[in-house]
Amino acid sequence: MGDFDMSVGVLLIGLFFNTYLYGLVTYQFVVYANAKFNDPLWIKGVVWTLFVTDTLHSAVAVYAAWETCVTNYANPASLGVISWTIPFTAVATSVAAIITQFFLGHRVFVLTKNKYLFGIIGILSVLGFIFGVYAGVKSGIIKEVAKFAPLKPLVTCWLTFQTSADLLITFILSFVLGRSRTGFRKTDTIINRLIRGAVQTGLFASIFALADLFTFLLHPNTNLYAMFAYPIGRIYTNTLLDTLNARIELKNLNATIDVDSDNAFRMQTQSQTMAAPEERSVEAKYAGDEVYGHKMA
Repeated sequence: MGDFDMSVGVLLIGLFFNTYLYGLVTYQFVVYANAKFNDPLWIKGVVWTLFVTDTLHSAVAVYAAWETCVTNYANPASLGVISWTIPFTAVATSVAAIITQFFLGHRVFVLTKNKYLFGIIGILSVLGFIFGVYAGVKSGIIKEVAKFAPLKPLVTCWLTFQTSADLLITFILSFVLGRSRTGFRKTDTIINRLIRGAVQTGLFASIFALADLFTFLLHPNTNLYAMFAYPIGRIYTNTLLDTLNARIELKNLNATIDVDSDNAFRMQTQSQTMAAPEERSVEAKYAGDEVYGHKMA
């Protein structure tokens, strides 16, 4: 293993992965813009805010790679001092997290009508945001990596609250949607797609957040944490955009009768004349306005 594998090498891996995820963010943003959903202004504002934040953060990540590998190429001592790019990463990630969590928390409220659950999610999200911003600002003040010990409780609180909010959202959405299965193939296909999205919501963000936390605590003298810290914001944005763009797939599923060739005519007739009221109501609920709290295209 080379001298800079755990400092420069892992940093570059995180930046490369972040750039890849930013490409996915851009693609999802273009899909959303071209779909012309009839969304209220606040949702469009959320999408634009996240996209602009991701664009700025990804540009900062590229600058961080340049600063580390080019500007300080012959200055290994620079690895012991962080630049403004690390505090910016903490703040940008916290912004992406709180926006996404409040959006998904709104979905929880729409589906459960439980203001207490929404309140708990909101509290966890706000605490994660406060500790994330504070940890980022504090790291910029300290600067020297060798003096980062006071940051450990701040980073622990930040990523613990953030991960708790993600996992709580995932559990509630999966539980509520899972209980809504009706046994009708088309309806359950729609619900299973929503459950998959709910699991993806918390799983990837939680994995990266916990990896960021443990590498920061267990390997404080390396940049291993940066390999996970940079992409987290892109994961949140991809989650939110995937949630919004999934309406295209759900709308197609709701308009298509999934049958095999042997009984296509029979099922087509049943779907038009014999569909149970429960099936129709569940489809309308989970493939339409209620699951998102806003209108589809």
